[in-house]
Amino acid sequence: MLRGALAAALTPLKDAGEALDEAAIPPYVDFLAAGGVDGLLALGTTGEGFLLPVEQRRRAAQLFVEAADARLQVAVHCGAQSTWDTVELSAHAADAGADAVAVMAPPYFPLDDAALLAHLAAAARAAAPTPFYVYEFAARSGYAVPVSVLAQLRDAAPNFRGLKVSDTPWERFAPYLLEGLDIFVGPEALIPQGLAAGAAGAVSALGSAFPELIANAVKDPATADLGPVRVAIERFPLQAAAKLVVARRGVPVGPDVRRPLRLLTEAEQAELETWLESSSPVPAP
Repeated sequence: MLRGALAAALTPLKDAGEALDEAAIPPYVDFLAAGGVDGLLALGTTGEGFLLPVEQRRRAAQLFVEAADARLQVAVHCGAQSTWDTVELSAHAADAGADAVAVMAPPYFPLDDAALLAHLAAAARAAAPTPFYVYEFAARSGYAVPVSVLAQLRDAAPNFRGLKVSDTPWERFAPYLLEGLDIFVGPEALIPQGLAAGAAGAVSALGSAFPELIANAVKDPATADLGPVRVAIERFPLQAAAKLVVARRGVPVGPDVRRPLRLLTEAEQAELETWLESSSPVPAP
């Protein structure tokens, strides 16, 4: 089962975002490991997972697991629009040796409880016996997974172990702190409160570019103040900004993102680089 600080990993891309940059994945995983995190979540929101075709997601999952080489826990987000694709991705990630499979509720169609339970249970069965986690993020899926559905999922899927919860504010996060399930905090601002309430760790988008900060925030949440860094990064498109930061920190990750996501403009790139030079929270390589 997962524990501790996990980086929500970027997915290195090339050819205007249409192809995986396979050669960049091992050095990127090395960078995350050197930053002190306990693991990574591949192909989630930060990793552009929903935008990539199934065959690229399968290949990327395999490459992340191989590059981690048991140094880091690897969870793979396998949520997709259809149940068939979700099941295929979940089974593949488990067979590839992932430590956990995570699935976000499908976006666009607002599923009722019965449909959502059937979807999540099918994904969990496909991943079994690999630990299965629900990725709760109402702002992206368009609706929240009801707690009552999670209770039924516990009965339907013995490998259901917990959730990554990215909902804010605290009043929307807190109902998911369910006894007997491991909860991972998505919003950096809620890490201290979540850990104090019994969360098992955090899965952070900032960790994709600043793994040291998330490792320290989980180890010593009372002293964590990630707000200024998050504010600085949120001025820009997240995936493009994080890839620039990682590249400036010495990792051979290119700027490409999967369309319709966009690259930074020249002005945005200059602004971000100025911030990195003057206010970066970690030393330059």
